[in-house]
Amino acid sequence: MQRDDLSNYIKYALGIDEYKIFEDAGYSAKNTDRPAFQRMMSRLRTGEFSHLVVWKIDRISRNLIDFTTMYEELKKLGITFVSKNEQFDTSSAMGEAMLKIILVFAELERKMTSERVSAVMVSRANEGKYNGGRMPLGYDYDKSTKVISVNKSEAQIVKLIYDKYDELHSLVQVVKYLNFQGIKTKRGYDFSPTAVHKILTNKFYVGDLVYNKHDERSSGNSSTQNVRDTSEWIVAEDHHPAIIDRWRQEQTIAELNSRNFANVSYKTNSRKNVHIFAGILQCAMCGRGMTATIDRERADGYRPSIYLCDSRRKTKLCTNKYISDVTLGPFIFNLISNIVKAYNNVGKSTTVEMLEKKLLRGEEFSDVYSIESEGVRQLLNSIRNASENKSGHIILSKPPSAFSASAEEKDLLNSEKKKHESALARLKQLYLYGEEAITRTDYLVQKINIEKSIDVIDKRLNEIDSSIENDYVMTDSDFFSKASMFIIQSDLANSRNVNFNKLIRTVDKQTLKMFINKVLQKVVIFDGKIAKITFQNGISLKFLYAVK
Repeated sequence: MQRDDLSNYIKYALGIDEYKIFEDAGYSAKNTDRPAFQRMMSRLRTGEFSHLVVWKIDRISRNLIDFTTMYEELKKLGITFVSKNEQFDTSSAMGEAMLKIILVFAELERKMTSERVSAVMVSRANEGKYNGGRMPLGYDYDKSTKVISVNKSEAQIVKLIYDKYDELHSLVQVVKYLNFQGIKTKRGYDFSPTAVHKILTNKFYVGDLVYNKHDERSSGNSSTQNVRDTSEWIVAEDHHPAIIDRWRQEQTIAELNSRNFANVSYKTNSRKNVHIFAGILQCAMCGRGMTATIDRERADGYRPSIYLCDSRRKTKLCTNKYISDVTLGPFIFNLISNIVKAYNNVGKSTTVEMLEKKLLRGEEFSDVYSIESEGVRQLLNSIRNASENKSGHIILSKPPSAFSASAEEKDLLNSEKKKHESALARLKQLYLYGEEAITRTDYLVQKINIEKSIDVIDKRLNEIDSSIENDYVMTDSDFFSKASMFIIQSDLANSRNVNFNKLIRTVDKQTLKMFINKVLQKVVIFDGKIAKITFQNGISLKFLYAVK
């Protein structure tokens, strides 16, 4: 009906015959993360449309910040926004004002609905009713009877995990066993240490239903869960059949905590060891990332990091060899050194072949037969561009006005966040010490609502920070100056080559890691050697090795 109604309105009211309809069936308009919406915005940016017509304003967005961002972009593109049902268009000042008023009420309605849903879920949890969600491994849920039952075959896997942990006392070893045996998670994936840890600590397996344990906070582009104080948990004991004995799980959790697994993840927040090349290495055989660990101590006291394909570590199905800092460090830092030296010496007569020889200067590259010419050619052009006019942009930037607008919005959001945090503190004081104490349910409902508002603000703040960081203007000149800073320090030990052993003793590892992440995007490893390096400017160098 909406589609036909809009088509007729466009034809007869606006007199437009050519149009394209975008629809996101089954998606909520609470945010803009919808496939058809994103396709529509991409098409609008090409300049092929003059109007954006919606059946009703809350069909396209019920979030004030999202809509404002979209509407500002439409104005810059010269596109008229029309809402058929509200009977206004933004070509007039009155229409634009009405649009903003209606959107405020659309967002208010969404938030009130969210509050009602939260209140119902807290009430259901207090009564021991199941609030829905994905069943853990070992259980099934019948929606018609609303009964949770044990899945016998999956329950055997859960018991096996507990047995294997009692035997091996290592999450990693349990994961290796499960994946080698071809045992999968409930969703059909390989097991990870985090997945095993969740099974070993999930109260669901002793028959308890726990609600309000986590609050979800957005961090950057990923979502993380913070554990609430235990006083805020709503626990319904013996809610459903148990698979694991309560005492046994308590003993397992105690051991995990003693092994520094107190956090939800099996990883700790602070790492003792800094792995300089962690996060950028990729296996050439299976495409998986490579996991870092610390190697044995050498005679001089140095303990390098070694990196092994994650698939091989977990399943042994991949046969790619490991690689060490001992190989990576001298190769990568001397390559960067050679690029910097080429930057200072390349002229108009320099050829691709000549630059290749400059890049492979040093004993670290003795077994490299050649570098694929296309990458060398792109690097040569980049060096020339940077050395001639100092303005070769690696990453396109936003205009200054966009940055100032983002800074202004950040100030407003931070101010709003402080207000919500103050309200949260007052609410807690009222609940704990107020003369007219509010009920636990009312406290939790209001607390959840305030935290959701803070989450929305945090998400937007992270989006702004990410946008500014991603759109940072890094020129080729910046690249060479950053690289030179480290090369100069190493030249104290060796004027011709970078002495990596000296470098790691004179420069903090964390500083070296930050430098590598600024310069390199990805390093592909094959057979224990560097097969390909991709820099942050998108240029890739592929290395061919001589057969011995």
